[in-house]
Amino acid sequence: MKIIVGLGNPGPQYAANRHNIGFMAVDALHRKHPFGPWSRKFKAQIAEGEIAGEKVLLMKPQTFMNLSGEAVGEAMRFYKLGPGDIIAIHDELDLPAGKVKLKVGGGHGGHNGLKSLDAHCGRDYKRLRLGIGHPGSKELVHNHVLGDFAKVDQGWLDELMDDIAVNAELLFDGDGSKFMNKLAPPAPPKGEKKDEASAPKAQQPKGQSHVHRARNHKPDLPATGPMADMLKRMFGKKD
Repeated sequence: MKIIVGLGNPGPQYAANRHNIGFMAVDALHRKHPFGPWSRKFKAQIAEGEIAGEKVLLMKPQTFMNLSGEAVGEAMRFYKLGPGDIIAIHDELDLPAGKVKLKVGGGHGGHNGLKSLDAHCGRDYKRLRLGIGHPGSKELVHNHVLGDFAKVDQGWLDELMDDIAVNAELLFDGDGSKFMNKLAPPAPPKGEKKDEASAPKAQQPKGQSHVHRARNHKPDLPATGPMADMLKRMFGKKD
């Protein structure tokens, strides 16, 4: 059995916050896979079900972020599970918006939800880190984290939630590298070279604007005939 816990704060006023992206991911899993209705237990909203034949308990702690570990620790002891059976999904300031990292163990990085999980469950659980971007300065972090996602974020956010739900069974597989490969954009085939015209502007040769390239282009001159003689007099080398 596995516990998948999304970290967030309870209540409608927090529902669309960046800090609640863990709740959003767990909701996406609940919609995609065969789970029972949400109920209240272990100081959390819970739903029991399966993902690819694996029994799973979904959790959304209702203790507020800073005390998330109380709920998860209680469930872990009830089911006689260990830290290795827990997958925590949470927001990550140090990743660009929409980027995802998965790791086992490690520090809490100042995240109060992880700090509480470490205290109540140990540190060797999987952490699915969902990037929300950094606002640029420490003074802006609080409002950024507890602010709602902007409308421009909705496209990548919906796509990410769908991808997590569709590939969730791979979260249980080893270190989760297969899961990450599914979420990563496909790499271009080896040996394939993009021509300059199709390359993004940032990859085109520096200083080679379309005007500069046009100026350096040498036209094909006709080899014979009156026009060739005239062009040779105008542009050709003198004997």
